[in-house]
Amino acid sequence: MPPAGEGAAAAAAPSRGGAVGGSALFAAFRALGLCSNHLAHVLRYHRRHREFYLVAAVGRSFHTYNVKKLGIVAVSNGLPEDITYLAADRMLVFASCGSLLYAFARNKEVVHTYKGHDTYIHLVLPFGDHVISVDRDNILIIWDVQSEEEYLQLNFDKAVFTVSAIMHPSTYLNKILLGSEQGPLQLWNIKSNKLLYTFPGWGAGVTVLEQAPAVDVVAVGLVSGHIIVHNIKYDEILMKFQQDWGPITAISFRTDGHAVMAAGSPIGHIGLWDLDQKKLLGQMRNAHATAIAGLSFVQGEPLLITNSSDNAIREWVFDGPGGSSRLLRFRMGHSAPPTKIRFHGQNGQQILSAGQDSTLQSFSTVHDRFNKSLGRGSINKKKSKKKGLRYDTMALPPITAFAAEVARQSDWDGIVACHQGYLTCTTWNYQKGSMGAHKLKPENFSKNIPLGVSATAVDITSCGNFAVIGLTTGHVDVYNMQSGIHRGHYGKDKAHEGSIRGVAVDGLNQFTVTAGSEGFIKFWKFKTSDLVHSVKFPSSPSKMLLHRDSGLLGIALDDFGISILDVETRKIIRNFSGHQGQINDMTFSPDGRWLITASMDCTVRTWDLPSGCLVDCFLLDSAAVSISMSPTGDFLASSHVDDLGIYLWSNRSLYSLVSLRPLPADHEPSVVMLPGTSPAEDVDVAEEEETSDEMIEYDSPEQLGETLVTLSTLPESRWKNLLNLDVIKKKNKPKEPPKVPKSAPFFIPTVPGLIPQYASVEHENDRQQSKLVNLGVLAQKSEFHIQLEEALNKSNYESPLGILKGMGPASIEIELRGLSPDGGGSIKVMQSFLRMIGAMLDSRCDFELAQAYLALFLKLHLKILSSEPALLAELSRLSPQLEELWIHLQTLFNQSLCILNYLKTALL
Repeated sequence: MPPAGEGAAAAAAPSRGGAVGGSALFAAFRALGLCSNHLAHVLRYHRRHREFYLVAAVGRSFHTYNVKKLGIVAVSNGLPEDITYLAADRMLVFASCGSLLYAFARNKEVVHTYKGHDTYIHLVLPFGDHVISVDRDNILIIWDVQSEEEYLQLNFDKAVFTVSAIMHPSTYLNKILLGSEQGPLQLWNIKSNKLLYTFPGWGAGVTVLEQAPAVDVVAVGLVSGHIIVHNIKYDEILMKFQQDWGPITAISFRTDGHAVMAAGSPIGHIGLWDLDQKKLLGQMRNAHATAIAGLSFVQGEPLLITNSSDNAIREWVFDGPGGSSRLLRFRMGHSAPPTKIRFHGQNGQQILSAGQDSTLQSFSTVHDRFNKSLGRGSINKKKSKKKGLRYDTMALPPITAFAAEVARQSDWDGIVACHQGYLTCTTWNYQKGSMGAHKLKPENFSKNIPLGVSATAVDITSCGNFAVIGLTTGHVDVYNMQSGIHRGHYGKDKAHEGSIRGVAVDGLNQFTVTAGSEGFIKFWKFKTSDLVHSVKFPSSPSKMLLHRDSGLLGIALDDFGISILDVETRKIIRNFSGHQGQINDMTFSPDGRWLITASMDCTVRTWDLPSGCLVDCFLLDSAAVSISMSPTGDFLASSHVDDLGIYLWSNRSLYSLVSLRPLPADHEPSVVMLPGTSPAEDVDVAEEEETSDEMIEYDSPEQLGETLVTLSTLPESRWKNLLNLDVIKKKNKPKEPPKVPKSAPFFIPTVPGLIPQYASVEHENDRQQSKLVNLGVLAQKSEFHIQLEEALNKSNYESPLGILKGMGPASIEIELRGLSPDGGGSIKVMQSFLRMIGAMLDSRCDFELAQAYLALFLKLHLKILSSEPALLAELSRLSPQLEELWIHLQTLFNQSLCILNYLKTALL
């Protein structure tokens, strides 16, 4: 098991086929809550749909949204590594990944791959039938889109001209404009491979080149914060602006009749410049929390679309007085990594997530349109709205723990949360999608709050009426969720000597369980607040989780161990060890059979509680901060260190055969890659079989023991109704034979001859064949009859028994009727049949078949059996054998029935 410091080294080790080799129980499915990253978005127009679409990169894939509603339309297939640049033309989307360039069709699958760069690509420009790419070695390659062949390659000296921006000036045929980190610009004709003109620059590196609506005019963004609107035909500066927010990150022009230019900055502000008056028109402060990555006006509309690495895409409309803008619609996730995630509700379709950005959000596992944000925690909502996002001094710290219940969420707040280093707990309303009405604060700290006192653990009762809150001082208080009134506390002064590490209430509100840092787990009566029992642990508990349905309490300790405590008996029933780092979170499976734990050693382990063994373990590149199992058991959700997404892992045991054998103590888990935003493709069955070669399938023997009675595997219809075949035939017999309608022949019959004559009815009747059956056919012996005769000499009755097993009830009756001398059989054959039944009883196999065949045989041949001494002798040997076997079975049946009756009626 690699410790936490060896995660990077272990990550470099080859994995056994990704998720299949790393974890036998969980397979990577997809990521939630990711909308945008640090790459600029791309705007496309679909002629047939007559609609604009937005393409934004997210990790190894990209999302396509419609601009009309910002609804997600498609998710591309994942690439091997993260996308480094995104571009698009009318038909294809180009995404660079490392040193390779990929072309996507239909926003989904890769149709072209361009290989030729040695280092990763950082600039891409679609150019008609060609596409241009620039890598970090300053090599520019022009590719033919369809043939994937290299058309032209240009090498630039890094010391003189490092390419930092690229664009195609409008109406300039076969020409591209390159900007450099040194400041100069170069205009190239790529058809003739000639440098046409070099612009000296403005003493600062170029970051952005953008075509203005006017021909020959280009906007140049510089590292110094200057924006140069330049005429490249005459090499003249038309106007010059400066922003004091740092380098220019993006530029776009309005094309709906207003001469306005928007420019982005690294701190999230956007400047709006009036090109007619050559002055600043307005500012969009705090448009994003981080640097503006992409900025584009929709063609012919007053709409501005922005994206940033704060995981948000926003659409602004310019319809205010003086050309001011307002936020029209947005799509966003957490702008800082999530700290706590929990499934909400019983259908497993919503995940509540609290992030370091102080927001509480809900993500849907079904579709992104069901996502919603419950907002940021705030001491005073009205004051926060006035001050704005960046200067909000009323904002609460990030949520560290929360508890939610759906029982009364339509009547009042159903979520309670505690904040980092903050004493007051907040309530939230899921249905309203906002912060709740109450601030839960202990009465004894209402005036003077000592330093370092904060709420550390919360729980909400299953009825949704009460919230239990634990503090660092050892106090545990109870509040009413409807009114927010303090309803009591546990202990005379306080519940624990140390800080509270966890609180939990059982499903029937009978008792409350609290965990303290001094090492005690205490049980309290919920209503009277009396101490019932306490359990001392050798190490301090760090986390606690109660599975209400099974009454199992999972306790994570500071020594990286895990203990399972039964709340009914109040005894420790399981102890687990194996983690090499602090346990961050744990979750139970819905049936309480598994405990899944995540630790700082970057492993996720699954413990089987009935067997007390580790059954699954896999390693991740980054440690899981929080995990939660779906109430339906289909998904495991996880959030990770320095990662904005929530990742879903599908439970493979629901749709495939999974071997849950205990893992050895020296098991080395292999690394599993985090899933992308597109659902993972199904693994091929052949590949699945290769990876699960360790699984040994159990083949049940035909007979478990010689002393046991074994039944056949034949269906009941083969033997159950053998005695009632005559009754069934009578019931199924039709009352009247079916009447055939008289019909004229299609061809009228004629008598053969030179003169054609029609045949009479009498002539036709003469030619009809006789209906008499040839009895010689029935005299032939059947295969069963022959095998019985042979078995009489060999004393091996497997062959005739196999023939009977393959027959239906009617065929079996015909065969048994034919055994008598009247039906073509003989006394010896009947004697052989009885010996076959005796052999079946001796072996104790096919017990019900022996009973059914013997019963039918006795019914059909009772008269012959009573008159033949040889057959009577066989029956006399068979009768005690049958009686002894049945008495033994009846005794076992009676014992079992007696025990069952006692268990049902006795007062235990």
